[in-house]
Amino acid sequence: MANYFVHESSYVDEGAEIGEGTKIWHFCHIFSKAKIGRNCIFGQNVLVSNNVVVGDYCKIQNNVSLYEGVILEDYVFCGPSMVFTNVKTPRCEYPRNTSNDYLRTLVKRGSSIGANATIVCGVTLHECAFVAAGAVVTKDVPSYAMVAGVPAKIIGWMSAYGDVLQFDADGYAVDSTGTKYQQLSEKEVIRVS
Repeated sequence: MANYFVHESSYVDEGAEIGEGTKIWHFCHIFSKAKIGRNCIFGQNVLVSNNVVVGDYCKIQNNVSLYEGVILEDYVFCGPSMVFTNVKTPRCEYPRNTSNDYLRTLVKRGSSIGANATIVCGVTLHECAFVAAGAVVTKDVPSYAMVAGVPAKIIGWMSAYGDVLQFDADGYAVDSTGTKYQQLSEKEVIRVS
């Protein structure tokens, strides 16, 4: 007996690995070579392709497709109808259909991607990155960075907890949990305690 939940309208292909406590809701399709961690939640109409890896405690909202090459670490949030791509130069007449054609997209622990955002393949969203709704990410996003726009640009910094960070004259900020951060440059923030 499975130790995870799959709604009767969804398809989980034989061979897919699904962790304990995960819930897969209406009209989803999980391919046979997908690997999904523990205690994840998949909303309505989610597709998880072959060779996709999803960590523990991820939340994938309605209408998200995780295409081959996408790797989500633990505690990643994917907002409704956000988009991952997996081929840099798609062509209908000359399809890219081998694993060599698919570029890896890595979303590191604690990152959040807003509704209707697009993540162009081949980038890394570093730890606790925050992508605003509707943004188009075309390059790597640093840890704790908030990005917005088309193409996405850094508009601020956010703690792992979700507080907007306000740095003092010495380059330090403390979030509401008491965790301290240091801004090392315009493009780098680290957690110091």
